[in-house]
Amino acid sequence: DERSNWNRSPLTVQEPLKRTMPLKVPSRVVVHPIVLLSVVDHFNRLSKIGNQRRVVGILLGSWRKGGVVDIATSFAVPFDEDDRDQSVWFLDHNYLENMAAMFRKVNAREYVVGWYHTGPKLHPNDIAIHERISKYCQNPVLVIVDAKPRSLGLPTDGYYSVEEVHDDGTPTTKTFEHVPSEIGAEEAEEVGVEHLLRDITDKTVGTLSQRITAQLHALHGLQTHLEGIRDYLGKVAAGKLPINHTILYQLQDILNLLPNLNLEDFTKAFAVKMNDQLLVVYLASLIRAVIALHNLIGNKVTNREAEAKEREGEKAKKDGEKAKKEGKKEGEGKDRKKEDGGSKKDSGSTKDTAKPKPAK
Repeated sequence: DERSNWNRSPLTVQEPLKRTMPLKVPSRVVVHPIVLLSVVDHFNRLSKIGNQRRVVGILLGSWRKGGVVDIATSFAVPFDEDDRDQSVWFLDHNYLENMAAMFRKVNAREYVVGWYHTGPKLHPNDIAIHERISKYCQNPVLVIVDAKPRSLGLPTDGYYSVEEVHDDGTPTTKTFEHVPSEIGAEEAEEVGVEHLLRDITDKTVGTLSQRITAQLHALHGLQTHLEGIRDYLGKVAAGKLPINHTILYQLQDILNLLPNLNLEDFTKAFAVKMNDQLLVVYLASLIRAVIALHNLIGNKVTNREAEAKEREGEKAKKDGEKAKKEGKKEGEGKDRKKEDGGSKKDSGSTKDTAKPKPAK
């Protein structure tokens, strides 16, 4: 089968692309905003022309101290897979090698550190693709970027491969281990992102509405994190997850930072602050009601004045038409009188000419 040979084609790795990287476990993955923009653009372009569920690309960057993988840029790679059999997939490694070589000519400090796809979850053939990418860099990382996030939070998830040893003596297998990820940017990138968000912001919406919307999103995010903490503690209490003392210490620090709501002074201060804010809201509602009534009365007065002016205009128009008709009748009467007088004079002159001359 020709399709089954897609991922079995011989792979030739160019030596300039092989970059010695430290063989240590990545502790954190830092993704720059330009990478997110590039991935979303790649996904949107291909989703318009085909039915691809996900797209694949290469991540370029560097390793920093402490096992931090800094991902500065990325590029897309032609990729296809069989929906019925996910073990059959195609990755254009020739295109990958050429693009990586050109990027290395532009910036030699950035090299291949891993790959990405738009998931939004792990796929069964990700391990095979990960092994193919490991031919170009040692210990690569996989970053899943959710191009259409449905919930608040970071749209990225980082993974690296580890050897899984079985107790029954069977051969080891590779699996993915999660690594924390975050969004980081340099000063120039921050300025560009701020300008981009400023262009996206709706100019017709007021600042108060924007602040309320931001607070609403923040509360939704807080609720999501609290639900995650609740689910984790429930699984630990039920014995489904092992106890992680580091996480418990951090949760204890969070709980210690919460204020004590049972103190009388705190309750009184909170009530006074709440009453002051509710008073401002009440006064604002009264002012809005008064302004609305004032506008309503003013609108009625304006409508009455407009109706009175319209009636006066109609009356003046009717009077003018009536005066025109009367003037026209008077003019016709004068013309008739003139015609009658002229006819009388003509008849008198004919009589005078018809009289016989007296004899001498």
